[in-house]
Order: sequence, then structure tokens, then C-alpha cells
Amino acid sequence: MNIIERGVAFRQRLVSLAQRSERDWERCAKCGSTATCKWGRYARYPWFLTGRKRVWVQRHHCQVCGKTYGEQSGLLIRGSWYAREVHRCAIDHWQHLGTSLRRTAEVLRSWMGHQERWRMWRPLDPAADQPCYLAASSVQRWLDGAGQTAQACVDGQLSGIGHSQVVGTDGLWAKLKGQAQRVVLLVVDSFSGLVYPPIVARGEESAGPWQQLFARAQQAGLDLAALRGVTSDGALGLLAYLQRGLTWVQQQRCIWHLWRNLGRELSRAASQAAAGLNGEAAAQARQQARAELGALIHQIIDATSYEQAEAALATLLGHPLGATIGQLLNEQLDRVLVHLLDYYRGLQRVTPEWPQVAGLPPPFEPWPQSWLGSAFGAGGAGLGDLPQLRARTVEV
Repeated sequence: MNIIERGVAFRQRLVSLAQRSERDWERCAKCGSTATCKWGRYARYPWFLTGRKRVWVQRHHCQVCGKTYGEQSGLLIRGSWYAREVHRCAIDHWQHLGTSLRRTAEVLRSWMGHQERWRMWRPLDPAADQPCYLAASSVQRWLDGAGQTAQACVDGQLSGIGHSQVVGTDGLWAKLKGQAQRVVLLVVDSFSGLVYPPIVARGEESAGPWQQLFARAQQAGLDLAALRGVTSDGALGLLAYLQRGLTWVQQQRCIWHLWRNLGRELSRAASQAAAGLNGEAAAQARQQARAELGALIHQIIDATSYEQAEAALATLLGHPLGATIGQLLNEQLDRVLVHLLDYYRGLQRVTPEWPQVAGLPPPFEPWPQSWLGSAFGAGGAGLGDLPQLRARTVEV
């Protein structure tokens, strides 16, 4: 089974355990006979995220094979003092938040036992009756077990899994110790949001790091020969790699980065419109210039056809303040409208970095009309001026 099928089977097993009735447990787990009787019970005291609880486990005796067996629960793990939810929470906490094993154990102890840091969060609560003793070594053991299970299932984990033919890529810069800077390059499936293994590079200006990124994605299952389109910003290194190594792949220009670049030209055009004016008159002239040019830019970038975009571009080029912006858009027009072609269906108009910053699941669709004024009011856009992103249903 591939990784998706294993996940579905695992969840289905837990659901089946939760849905089993008392009569279902009367069937012997060894031989399948229904000639069974109850054979006592025993108590377990596992820790849940809500605290420690007593759980009764009913046992049964089969009169045919003579074996005894106990009822099982999808909430518990055999031989563990901690419920399944604690195991999964600890692994997810360590992996998702990037904390140490000690801090992961400390936070979970505080949460389950209402102790340690919990006393800082809720100082008026009474002291807990039973302290929790979850240690970092337990979390380490759970991680080792999960890692060994995952490593044993590497072969065939991607077999039969289809992938889209359009992806998005971007680079995220990070400052390290000693004033060093590195960029994390990543490739994301435009349909599913699957993030292929990223790489860390010193820069993104050359084709080398991008070639390494796509080579690593290919090792992880991305079929480069079937790839059709890539959504990205204007990184010259990526363009050089596409022209040299993936000549059949078309680039969709990220409109978030495009709007950010056009913001400087909008500011210059607004200043030119207010030249020679003062006070309220200058402010109105700048506002009117931004509104007129912004509306024309929207008609081009958000056009539903090439004909509509060409007509809006001609109007922009004829505007007294739109010549420079029109020339910039004319150079990028084909790359801005790639997503309109059926061959590139599903290609997103924004790179994967900004939807992740906004905290939205894929697929993403930018809608920048609502933020034009605030984003370019001061002549540029910042993280606080991100466009509103709305989920878009994609039919394949």
C-alpha cells in the first residue's frame, strides 16, 4: 500500500474499533466463535490530554478454543500509560513546533496534570491530586518507534499516487547566526498542496540551486517530464533553469509579487500627477491617479481572456501616466495570463509562500481589489498588506 492507503486503513481500523458493539465483542478474536462468556474485567489508568482517567477493560472467554481476550479501544495503546492522543500530540508538537523533547514533555505534563506551567497559566486553580511524570525519554521512544515504522514503509509509499502537472515554487529567506543569510527553496503541488522536500541555498540568482531543488523533487516522485506549468516570482535563476533544463514548462507570473513591483511605479505616477499642487489638491490628484491606474491594471491582470487583457493594456498605454506601467505589463503579459489556457488548468496565480503566510489551505486564489488602496498608499506593499485570499474550487 502507498502512504495514502496506509493512512486510510489506519483511520478505518480506529473507526471500526470505536463502532464495535457489545455483541460484536462476543465473537472470539481467536477462532471467530460466538460461544463466549464474560470473563471478568480489569481497570487501566491511562493519561489523556484532559487528565488521568479510569478505563475498564472487559475480558471474554471462548468455550470452543478456550482462549481469553480483552476488548480493545481505538483511544488506547497496548502497554502504554498514555492514550493514543497523547502519543500523537507529542510527536506533532515536537515536529510541528520544532521544540526540544524536554519542552514537549514539559508542556504535555503541564497540560495533563495541571502542574508546572499550568500553575503559571491558571494560578487560582487548586493543586492537582495526581502529578504527571511524562519524561523526555518517553517522547524520544515514541518518536523512534514512529520513525522506524515510517522507514520500514518507504518502499512503495508513492506507488500509484497521481500528481498534478502544475506546481508553485518560491524562496523563503532566513537570517542565521553570525549575520548569515540562507534561502529555503520549495516546490508545492498546486492542487493538493503537497510540499516536496525543500533545499537550503546561499542564493537564488543562479540556475544551480533551482536545478537541485527540482532534482530532489523528482526523487520524491515529481514527474518532470509531465510537468506543464510553474507559478513563481521573477527570480532570474529559476527562469534560467526553466529555459535550459525544462524548456517545455511555462511560467505563470505570481501576481502578488507583480503587484508589489508595480507599487513603486504607481507611487511615481501618483507623485507625477500631484506635481505643482499642494495640500488637499495634491492628495486628491494622487488618489485619482492611483484609482485610475489601479483599475486598468486590474482589468489586465484579472482578465478572463487575452482579448480583454489586450484591450485594457492599450487603454493603459494611452493613459498620460500609464506608459511605464503599461510597458512593464506588456513584457509580462503572456506569463501573467498562462492560467487562462486549458492546457495549464489548475495553475495558481500566486506562489505558495503567501497563502501559507495567510494560513489558508490550497487551492488558493488571490483577490487583490480590496487591498489596492492600502497596499500602495505609501508607495509599496508589506506583509500587513497581503491580499485577501479565497479558496477556489478546481475541477479536474
